[in-house]
Amino acid sequence: MFNDIGPLELITLVVLAVLVFGPDKLPKVIQDVMRTIRKIREFSESAKQDIRSELGPEFKDFEFEDLNPKTFIRKQLDNDELGLKEIRNGFDLKKEMAEVTDAVHSTDTSSSASSPSSSSSGGRIDMTKKPEENGKDDRPPFDADAT
Repeated sequence: MFNDIGPLELITLVVLAVLVFGPDKLPKVIQDVMRTIRKIREFSESAKQDIRSELGPEFKDFEFEDLNPKTFIRKQLDNDELGLKEIRNGFDLKKEMAEVTDAVHSTDTSSSASSPSSSSSGGRIDMTKKPEENGKDDRPPFDADAT
């Protein structure tokens, strides 16, 4: 619940509570707050049980935590039936990037040595947009399924 509160912030909150409520009333305030939190938890648990009973037996494995998209996706991706763990373990990003880099560098050296036109531009590839033919229609193709 309070995972992001550090020790200094916790001490500050305790000192502030003592100053605001005083040392005499502080235990009663803490009891009242804990009682309220307990009642809220009991209410939410009874609401969950009511929802589960209304959904019926086909949703007996329903988890309310699955309504959070991150939890649902994490649970689905950790499923061993898909074989994603083997794929994830067999994939080495650094090795793949090194192979791609080597392939690009070998393509650059072989293309600049074999073609005289690329040596005039210093071995660089022209990335500018070429003008299209004048006879082409500028409209995109019509897709009846998309409308």
